[in-house]
Amino acid sequence: MRVGAGLAAAAFVLAITFGATAREQGWSAVAAIIASILIFSGSAQFALMTALAGGSGVAPAIAAAMLINARFLPMGLAVGPSLSGGRFRRALQGQAVVDGSWVAAHQGGGRFDRWRLFGATIVQWPAWVAGTVVGVLGAPSAHLVERLGLDVVFPAFFLALLLDELRASRLALIAAALGGAVAAGLLWWVPAGVALVGATVGALIGLRGRTPSEEPQEARA
Repeated sequence: MRVGAGLAAAAFVLAITFGATAREQGWSAVAAIIASILIFSGSAQFALMTALAGGSGVAPAIAAAMLINARFLPMGLAVGPSLSGGRFRRALQGQAVVDGSWVAAHQGGGRFDRWRLFGATIVQWPAWVAGTVVGVLGAPSAHLVERLGLDVVFPAFFLALLLDELRASRLALIAAALGGAVAAGLLWWVPAGVALVGATVGALIGLRGRTPSEEPQEARA
């Protein structure tokens, strides 16, 4: 829950920006709040909002959001073996897979702590919705978070999680480098959503190359 609390605080701040920006773009308060309740993905929601504001149709905007969220497919496949029950039950548990929780729950060796995953996500969702409510009802300037320097909270927290992973495993460094290289290369040719999916796949490919020395001590006991 402690990791989840930090993620929730960062999500709350970012959600305020989403809510305020959505209102400036002409969204109703209800539409913005429902989007946060159902989508629960900052990157996808901002992509949807940006595409609509740019004059694209509803279908292309939804496609852009879905493309960005496609990264959850390989992430879900990775965490699946660590979940319990049959396919339907694992599918329900998989709804807890969001970026920060996925990283926080990773134990190395391709294993994930499912309770840590659930605990980290269960506090983020209400924080994301609450932040959106504050953003749409309080109607602060969409640039308020940037002026206060709070826009770095979310990426800084993810960077802290990444550094913790890199200290724990040499393989994590390889996976991060591979994912970053794939994203950097793809950004020259494809939209950011495609590059993000490519980075996720690249990192997972890097993790598949683990050696026995990278396995957790308890797994070898």
